Amino acid sequence: MNLKDIHSVYFIGIGGIGMSALARYFKFVGKEVAGYDRTPTPITDGLMEKGISIHFEDNVDLISETFKHPNTLVVYTPAVPSSHSELQFYQNTGFDIKKRSEVLGIITKDSFCLAVAGTHGKTTTTCILAHLLNECDLPLTAFLGGISEDFNSNFVLEGTEYSVVEADEFDRSFLRLAPTVACVTSMDADHLDIYGTKEELEHSFREFVSRIKPNGTLFVRKGLPLEGITFGIEDGADYCIENIEIEHGAYIFDLVTPSEVIKKVRFNKPGRHNLLNGLAAFAMAVQTGSPPHRLAKALGTFKGVQRRFSYQIKEKDFVFIDDYAHHPTEISAVHQAIREMHDGQKVTVIFQPHLFSRTKDFVDDFAKSLSDFDEIILLDIYPAREEPIEGVTSLWLLDKIENPNKKLISKSALLEEVKNCKSGVLVALGAGDIGLEVPKIKKELSYAH
Repeated sequence: MNLKDIHSVYFIGIGGIGMSALARYFKFVGKEVAGYDRTPTPITDGLMEKGISIHFEDNVDLISETFKHPNTLVVYTPAVPSSHSELQFYQNTGFDIKKRSEVLGIITKDSFCLAVAGTHGKTTTTCILAHLLNECDLPLTAFLGGISEDFNSNFVLEGTEYSVVEADEFDRSFLRLAPTVACVTSMDADHLDIYGTKEELEHSFREFVSRIKPNGTLFVRKGLPLEGITFGIEDGADYCIENIEIEHGAYIFDLVTPSEVIKKVRFNKPGRHNLLNGLAAFAMAVQTGSPPHRLAKALGTFKGVQRRFSYQIKEKDFVFIDDYAHHPTEISAVHQAIREMHDGQKVTVIFQPHLFSRTKDFVDDFAKSLSDFDEIILLDIYPAREEPIEGVTSLWLLDKIENPNKKLISKSALLEEVKNCKSGVLVALGAGDIGLEVPKIKKELSYAH
C-alpha cells in the first residue's frame, strides 16, 4: 500500500488513544479523515475541533460518500467486534482495511524508528523519549499511547527522519513494526485472553525483538530473559541509576552510562517505575547521537502524561492523584511511589477493575496489591470489549482483599463517598471510564479543601 495514493481515511474506533494519533497524522498530511466511535470523549472532541467528522452510531448511512470511494483506506481497532455493521460494509465491498498497527508499521518503516514495548511503562517511556528528542531539536514524528503534558497531545510531528512509537503487545500488534532501536520495559503476564499463557506472551516479545532492523539496538530492563543492553536501578546494569536522593518531591541521582557518569540528574515524576522509564528513554535517545548531558538535563523538564501519577490536587494537607494503573504490578508501583513521596499519610484508593478476563486471571494479585492501601473503595468491573464471565465480579475481588477498611460502591455514589474521605492522599486507579470521573472528583474536593 502506498500512502501517497490514498485520498481519504476512515477510522472505526477513532476515539482510541492510538487511533486518534493516527487520525491526527493523516489530517496533518492533507488527507480527508472521518470516523466512528461508540461515545463522545475529550479525545473525539479534540479531533472534531481539527475538522474531523465523527458520528457515534454504528450506521453505514452516516458514512459520507467521500469515504465510500475506492481510494479510501479503512483503519480499525481490534477492540471493534466483527459484527460491527460499518466494518462488515467495508469488508464486503472490497476496501483496503488495515489494523492500526499495520498502518503504523507502514508510516514508520523508512524512518529511524524507536519503539517501546512492555506490559507496563511503554506510554510514559515513549512520552519521555519524544520530549528528550524534541529538546535536542530532532526532526521526529511521535505516536504516543497517552496525552503528553509536554505537547498537550498524543501526536507530535516535527519532521519525519525519526519516529517514536509505542509497540503494543495486545493482539500481537507490535509484530507489524521494524524498529531501529527497541526497548522492552517489562514482560509480566497480561492479555491472557489473547495469549493463553505467560510463556506464549514471552514468545511474542522474542518475535518482536527479532524484527529489529539489522545493526539495530535492543534495550532491556535488567533481569528480563532477553539479550540486550540493560538498564536498571542500583543493580550494575549497563545504564544504571545510583545514589538516589529525594528533594522537594523530585529524584536527584547519578546516571551511569557505559562511557561516563552524569552527576546530579533531576527527574520530577514520583515512583521507581517512572525512574526506570526515564532511564530507558535516555538510553534509547543516546542512540540517535544526541548529546548525553543535554538529554540528562531534558529529563528534569519532563512534565508527565495525563493519568500517569497525575497530581490533580497537591496541597500541604491533602493530595489527589489520578493514574491509569490496571494491573497488579502497576498498582503496587503506584503504592510504592505514594509511600515514598508522602510518607506517614493515610492513603485511600479508588479502583475500577478493567476487563472480566483480567480480573479473573489476576484476582489474587489484585487483592494483594490493593490490601496495601489504608482504605479501599472498589467500583464495578469496566467491561470494555468483553461480555461478563459468571462469578467474576468486584464483590468476588472485594472478598479476597485482606483489609477491613474496604467497600464496594456504585459509580453514582462515588462523589458522595469521596466528600467524606479523611485521608491525606486519595488516588483513583483504572483504565476504564474512571478517568471521566476524575474532573468531577477534583471539583468536589477543591471545594472541600
